[in-house]
Amino acid sequence: MIDQTMNREQLIEKRIKDSETHVFKAVFPGTTNHHNTMFGGSVLYIMDEIAFMTATRFSRKTIVTVSSDKIDFKYPIPAGTLVELIGTVIRVGKTSLDVQVDVFIESMYRDGRDKAISGTFTLVAINENKRPVPVLDEIANN
Repeated sequence: MIDQTMNREQLIEKRIKDSETHVFKAVFPGTTNHHNTMFGGSVLYIMDEIAFMTATRFSRKTIVTVSSDKIDFKYPIPAGTLVELIGTVIRVGKTSLDVQVDVFIESMYRDGRDKAISGTFTLVAINENKRPVPVLDEIANN
């Protein structure tokens, strides 16, 4: 339920907080290459999936990915590790929004984690005719 006393910025900040998405996955041999690290394409696939989930949770609209910005691969992701993907809305436009996805790697058998990959995805809200629509009706009316 939307609080009618919230201004545009407060509404956006609340939705950003409420839509932050955390997903954990284990890295198994089916997603790794001959170096025994996760395929880059597999990582991009799950990053886009997290961006989609985050944007959908933010807007509660039909969402499509229109672009990805620079993806920084800082560390390889070895088989047998856990990864946490965190999606956060970082920009809200009228019909589009940007989601940053950070990927952290964590050993299954010791404490600590490192940020391995970071990237930004731009997604657009669309209607049944696949035409752009406002990501939030409350924002469009302000």
